[in-house]
Amino acid sequence: MADRVVLVIGTKKGVFVAESSSGRGRFELRGPFGEGVGVYTTMIDARGKTPRVYASSCNPFFGMKLLCSTDVGKKFRETKSAPTFAEQDGRALANIWSLEPGESKKELWCGVEPAALFHSTDNGNSWEMVNGISNHRHASEWQPGNGGLCLHTIVRENGRMHLGISTGGHYVSDDQGESFEAANDGVGVGFAPDPFPEFGQCVHKIAATPQVPGRMYMQNHGGWADWHGPGGSRPNIGVLRSDDHGQTWHSIAQGLPSDFGFPIVVHPEDPDMVYVMPLEPMTRTCPGGTPAVWRSRNGGKSWRRLSKGLPKRHSYYTVLRDAMTIDTLKSPALYFGTTTGQLWLGRESGDEWKCVFDSLPPIYSVKVAVI
Repeated sequence: MADRVVLVIGTKKGVFVAESSSGRGRFELRGPFGEGVGVYTTMIDARGKTPRVYASSCNPFFGMKLLCSTDVGKKFRETKSAPTFAEQDGRALANIWSLEPGESKKELWCGVEPAALFHSTDNGNSWEMVNGISNHRHASEWQPGNGGLCLHTIVRENGRMHLGISTGGHYVSDDQGESFEAANDGVGVGFAPDPFPEFGQCVHKIAATPQVPGRMYMQNHGGWADWHGPGGSRPNIGVLRSDDHGQTWHSIAQGLPSDFGFPIVVHPEDPDMVYVMPLEPMTRTCPGGTPAVWRSRNGGKSWRRLSKGLPKRHSYYTVLRDAMTIDTLKSPALYFGTTTGQLWLGRESGDEWKCVFDSLPPIYSVKVAVI
């Protein structure tokens, strides 16, 4: 029986680890580790007897590092190396945006900025660049989004690998990462003349659900309903669903107050239950200054606002792409962190919210594991 809930919180000033019993009544906080350096992504690898916690630590002056803990975040050490481009490549690593476990226990995948993918088979102590996407024929035409040109999402699904690149779009590999093809049919853009290009979309996050093979959800760069420039209005392109392993996508944004946002999360047992955090497209903050998570119980056909316990006014939260997650207990709880340092817990799948920590540094990412 699970007895600990572990949260790993990546912030502007380092990584924090919070731990609670399965009742989630009180979380003990430790950290920051890698203090003073921004942590954009973390990963809890609970596959082995000894759980490993990984955290990026990227400093423009002292270099790019990957931190690892083998005692559930009581102390961290640097791995022997971090992903890096070869000297003759011409690119320089700016940030680490995503970490994902591979097939074997020591295997890791890592997405970076500028957009490229790296692979490790020894717990992150050495890395090789994956040419199939890092030197893709489209790569020279990808453009940086507001957060940079980042490969921020890695999803492994039924032998496939899905990548989200901002601003490059959604790419799929059917051969273990040897080659990748763009798969953006139905994924729109609002910042280019062609509303549905082959690639170049500003994908914000992708989530899959293992219960239904092929079912995937995407938070795309929406917020173009009121666009009156060339090509005209492009409503409801922000929240999407695919039922064919990401080959085609259709909108499920109808009923949301905004189709702009960053995170998208799926219930661990119910493939029809999906969560988003709508934001105003111009300010990247909660509509009207009243935070709310929105939940669909029917795969995006309708949505319900969840705000019990959250502030009622004057709270202009921004929640970034990796800053919302859900645990795997019998009655799962959601968690989200804000760029103003609040960490919120939503019991009963988000029906009731309470603030766990209210004054952390700006939060970039939140990951949870039940150990």
